[in-house]
Amino acid sequence: MTSTTSTSPLLDPFSGREVWFLTGSQDLYGEETLAQVAEQSQRVAALLDGADAVPVRVVWKPVVKSSDAIRRVMLEASADDSVAGVITWMHTFSPARMWIAGLSVLSKPLLHLHTQADPALPWATIDMDFMNLNQAAHGDREFGYVLSRLRSSRTTVAGYAGDPGVQQRVGEWARAAVAASVARSLKLVRFGDTMRNVAVTEGDKVEAQIRWGVDVEALGVNALADVVLQVSDAEADAVVAEYADRYEVAPELLPGAERAESLHYGAKIEVALRRVLEANGAEAFTTNFEDLGSLRQLPGLAVQRLLGDGYGFAGEGDWKTAALTRVLKAAGAGLPGGTAFMEDYTYDLAPGAPQRILGAHMLEVCPTITTATTRIEVHPLGIGGREDPVRMVHTADPGDAVIVGWCDLGERFRLVANEVRVVTPPQDLPNLPVARAVWEPLPDWRTSTECWLEAGGPHHTVMTTQFGVEVLEDLADVVGTELAVIGTGTTTRSFKRELRWESAYRVLQRGV
Repeated sequence: MTSTTSTSPLLDPFSGREVWFLTGSQDLYGEETLAQVAEQSQRVAALLDGADAVPVRVVWKPVVKSSDAIRRVMLEASADDSVAGVITWMHTFSPARMWIAGLSVLSKPLLHLHTQADPALPWATIDMDFMNLNQAAHGDREFGYVLSRLRSSRTTVAGYAGDPGVQQRVGEWARAAVAASVARSLKLVRFGDTMRNVAVTEGDKVEAQIRWGVDVEALGVNALADVVLQVSDAEADAVVAEYADRYEVAPELLPGAERAESLHYGAKIEVALRRVLEANGAEAFTTNFEDLGSLRQLPGLAVQRLLGDGYGFAGEGDWKTAALTRVLKAAGAGLPGGTAFMEDYTYDLAPGAPQRILGAHMLEVCPTITTATTRIEVHPLGIGGREDPVRMVHTADPGDAVIVGWCDLGERFRLVANEVRVVTPPQDLPNLPVARAVWEPLPDWRTSTECWLEAGGPHHTVMTTQFGVEVLEDLADVVGTELAVIGTGTTTRSFKRELRWESAYRVLQRGV
């Protein structure tokens, strides 16, 4: 992808991560049978570990046969930062009361895999020894019961572990588990406060840290502006040279041209942003055009470059969307497509044509959503009261995508997701000097928009073309957050009913 900026470590959140594969049995079967269980469960784990769809190592652990052994391995998994989650499989009959103590101390995501060692039955040779060994059909039902009795949050996947569809679902869960791990350690810096009088960008930071793990901190914008002043001309020149090498730069911005200083200053902002974020251990950040301190430009190009490197961002101090951008970038790492900060801006409702949404933001849409060469330009910005900012201009590639928003309902958080189809704009946009995407929402514009409004979905969102709602469903389960999905088959009536049911469920779940 020509618009990728560097080999940022944020682009590979799966490095060093693993999930543990635990197989349940019991001492009743004897050593010979248990040796077969171990051999076969290693084969199942290897099928997942070798699958391209699974982005982390799947590490087989010795078969667990007692309550104490289960509790100990669950404690180890919970304490190990490299472990993103745990996969369980009851190969033989594993009495589920043995799992209660372990499940009660597990703090990592859980996937219950319902499978068997081989896909086909050897009909001509089946005997009672075979039946005693291959008992997942009822061993996993026993385990599923105790999970439900404990109200344990989990993802359940059924099927042969060598099946590509099963591997895809396990991989989606693993992506959600790693994304949740990223959220639990995520530090976010706000340069300035939120945009004044805006409701949806506010939120409970304490609850976000309790539920998601996100640590939101504030810095005065001049903490950034002061570092910009410390960036040397040589450092900025090196970044400008990288711009010229990687992108199509407007001629007036090239060194020696009449507006070269605008790009040079934009490069200084990028160097300073990286420096401040690294010094604070932050992987996400916000800015606000109402609070620019002594900055000469609203950061645009610099923000887009950091977004391309995997950082999370949102404008106007919207820390929830900035955190969500980083988390979803982690979930989609390594997959085709991109994940970008986005905003529903305006509509194309021409009669007789598909009804579409034109999404953009002032400056800061990520370049990962295009495979075309991005162009760097400078144009006036009617708000902010600063110099004309530099920015990347590009259009999102067509394809399937999901638009996701995070809102605070007061007593709980809600994620709202809409499946969409990104399309090529029906006409060129020569006078729109910002990065943008055009999409047709599913099931249709009217239903999608009515449902989004009914759900209280925000205007700032994250658009991803890297994965579908399955990863979001797993992520929402892991972090204990409501997810409302709008897509094919959704009707306004059914969606409103689902919102009411969900509200009642959350109240009952929370208790008095």
